[in-house]
Amino acid sequence: MPLIGPNPDTLTPMAPTYNGTVFLRPLAEGRSNVTVGAYSYYDDRDERRDFFDHNVLHHFDFVGDHLTIGPFCAIAHGVRIFMNGGTHAMDGFSTYPFNIFGSGWQEGFDPASWEAGRKGDTIIGPDVWIGDGATLMPGVTVGAGAIIAAGSVVTKDVPPYAIVAGNPAKVVRERFDAQTIARLLDVAWWDWTPDKITRNLNAIRGADLPALEAAT
Repeated sequence: MPLIGPNPDTLTPMAPTYNGTVFLRPLAEGRSNVTVGAYSYYDDRDERRDFFDHNVLHHFDFVGDHLTIGPFCAIAHGVRIFMNGGTHAMDGFSTYPFNIFGSGWQEGFDPASWEAGRKGDTIIGPDVWIGDGATLMPGVTVGAGAIIAAGSVVTKDVPPYAIVAGNPAKVVRERFDAQTIARLLDVAWWDWTPDKITRNLNAIRGADLPALEAAT
C-alpha cells in the first residue's frame, strides 16, 4: 500500500526523532466545545500535552462558545487563544466581577450585562500559520491560508490569505491577488482525501494553481 501521509490521530507524528510536535485532534478528543481538523499541530516543545487547558484560556462548557481549528494549521509555541469565559461586564462603573465571589455580592447581578460582552465562537480556518507567542482574542475568525506573525494580538477577523502583524494585528499584505485567493478557496485542497493530497503535493507546495484545479 502506498504511503499517504501520517495518521492524523497520532499524538506525536515525528516521534521518536522529535517528540515536541503534537497533532491537536487527539488532544481534543472528548471535548464538546472544540473541533479540530486533521493534521493541525502545535509546537509542544515543553511536552506539556495540555494545549486545550494551558493555551486555550477561559474556555468553560457553561459559557457555550466553541473553538474550531481547521485542518493543516501550524500553531507555534506559546500561542494563546482567549475565549469568552474571561469576559467582564462593562456597562457599569466597575468591571470587577463581584458576583462570582458570592457572599451576598451576587445579589442584583444581571447575567445579561455579562452576556452582552461575549464575542461568539472563535474560528481558525484551514492552513493557517500562527507564529510564536501570538494571541487571539475571543470571537475572531481567521481565514484560510492566513499568517499571523509572532507576538501579534488578533482582536478582529483576519481575511483569507492575509498576513497580519502587530498589537492590535493589522493586515501587512495579502499573500496573493484577489482572483488567486478566490480560486484557492474554491479548490479547497485541505478537504481532499489524503491520497489525493499526496498525489498533488508538488502542486500544493509549488503554487501550481492550474494543476490544483485540474487535480484528480
